[in-house]
Amino acid sequence: MIHKTIISGCLEFGNARNFEYVTKTYAQRAETHYRMDVLFKCEEIFVEETATLNIPRYIGQSTYKSWDNTIKLLEYIAQFAVAGDLSAWMTDNGQVIKQATIEPKSEKVAVQSYLAGRELVKEKGRENEAIAALSTAIEKYERHALAYERRGYLNYKLKNYPEALEDYTKCIAINASRPEPFIGRAAVCIMQNKDGDALVELERAIKQSIPLQPVHWNARRLKAECHLRREEYKEAATELKFFTQRAFSADNPNYEKLRKAWYNYGRALLALGESVEAHRAFSQAMEAERFDGDVADAELLLQRGLALRQSGQSGYLRDWKAAADQGLTRAAELLEEVQ
Repeated sequence: MIHKTIISGCLEFGNARNFEYVTKTYAQRAETHYRMDVLFKCEEIFVEETATLNIPRYIGQSTYKSWDNTIKLLEYIAQFAVAGDLSAWMTDNGQVIKQATIEPKSEKVAVQSYLAGRELVKEKGRENEAIAALSTAIEKYERHALAYERRGYLNYKLKNYPEALEDYTKCIAINASRPEPFIGRAAVCIMQNKDGDALVELERAIKQSIPLQPVHWNARRLKAECHLRREEYKEAATELKFFTQRAFSADNPNYEKLRKAWYNYGRALLALGESVEAHRAFSQAMEAERFDGDVADAELLLQRGLALRQSGQSGYLRDWKAAADQGLTRAAELLEEVQ
């Protein structure tokens, strides 16, 4: 049985000598260990000019055996890399049945410094340590795109926006096939009130990702928010329709964004005069799990009441009263206006 298979990414080997050894090793193991039952021939993925193994995006069909052989071979080759990673998915009717992330984990300083820095990024209050570790990785290997991207994210968090942009741009200069640095540049643009520029970056992030990746949906959500601020309601509604129809698992980072996405979808629909669908969106937002900093119930009740009134239905006074009882001044004002 064959299944849809997607593989993308890049591994960097640092120098010509290492690259030559790796290409010979790949060809030899493909023939002797796997009898050429792998998805890639040597000449299809190795790039001598940059000393890399580069798979911008492979979409094809493979058997379980071909998948397993390919993943094992790529994992073996990755131990000789100094930077980069590969992501792979096998799907059946849109459902992921196999998944793999392949990256170097050797004792090379560039490798270990990056891995340490990447973990420190997740720990609040250790941003400077993380930057130091990632900077060491870059010093040891100046083409470390992933280290530039993570350092850019840290600079963004620390509000060092010029430095963040510089790091994201360096990442893109090395590897323009990754979506993360484009989202990073978009985030900086948003903080600088440059939603038009952010939209350009987010479009590129969407094109460089696939729906199986959480980053793809993060880009679509941010794009919708940019459109909403620019009062481009049709475009916002289109993106949010895609986002809210996606079934995110609880461990997907986009899951926590569903309540606000439904809320924004309702706002866009309301602005377009689609009040019945807007009411449904606000109701869905009410049912979605609420996280810290999320849209308050009172705001959702206010907007749902507006949708009900716009559609000529009853019940809007009940929603506004509930919102007013929760302390929302605007709801209380609307109640006074209609009484």
